[in-house]
Amino acid sequence: MSQVPLNALRAFDAVVRSGSFKAAAQTLCVTQSAVSHQVRHLEDWIGRPLFDRTGPRPRLLPEGEDLARVTALSLEGLAAACARLRREPGGKALVIAAIPSVALCWLIPRLAAFRAGHPDVEVRIVYAFHGQEIDFTDVDLAFVWAAGPFAPEPGVTAELFLPGKSVPVCSPALGAAGIAETTIGQLPLLHDTDETGWRTWFARAGVAMPRRWAGPVFQDFNLLRAAALAGQGVALCPRAMIRDDLESGRLRMLSEVSVMETSGYYLLGGTASLRRADAAGFRAWALAARETSAPG
Repeated sequence: MSQVPLNALRAFDAVVRSGSFKAAAQTLCVTQSAVSHQVRHLEDWIGRPLFDRTGPRPRLLPEGEDLARVTALSLEGLAAACARLRREPGGKALVIAAIPSVALCWLIPRLAAFRAGHPDVEVRIVYAFHGQEIDFTDVDLAFVWAAGPFAPEPGVTAELFLPGKSVPVCSPALGAAGIAETTIGQLPLLHDTDETGWRTWFARAGVAMPRRWAGPVFQDFNLLRAAALAGQGVALCPRAMIRDDLESGRLRMLSEVSVMETSGYYLLGGTASLRRADAAGFRAWALAARETSAPG
């Protein structure tokens, strides 16, 4: 018997998963005719049809359903095995993805403490970008931001890591000691993405909104925080994320009135990764250290 046509099986699996030859071609980055040719080749090799093509969409025949189940399991097993080998060149690194705010404000200042307690764990930190899907075949754990309760995909666990509750803060250089809630609107306001946060805050504080929303808009929290630290204005920042800045006096809180209480930072973990001691150990360490200040 000739060898199993693996490329044809991959095309067959793509059609089954996507539901059409056109969608499978897009998934595989080939032409639709190439997918059709590969599936025909597989049917010729087997000696019987796998799809009923009389309708608007291909429908699996009973023989095709049996093959589809086995193919899906086999390809998933191969992908998992290759991912493990690819990530274990003699020593598996623990890959942690983090959005820039968590990476710079929380993780990196505390990373030395984790390494001191786990000297045998090789850690690799990569960026996670808000709105972009994380591939948990390449990443073990991830820190992300969500505007509401986070619903993880299958095979991923999620736990609220730090609350997103945000309060107005500024640098002492701006004269924080003499700033009252009623006078915040007289100062330059720093905006995160847009003016929504500040509009909500003034409404909740019962303070008249300023006539002019003076102040720059920042697309990244780290830029917003840097501007606040530089004394350029008042910013709404997640209290938990700037804990070190508040405790050191680099920033001062101007009001207890908050916004974004339903938002937060989440710690995600691939369920397969969490079976390993290094990933489970990092998760346990991070959850225990989230309320502590950075060393120094």
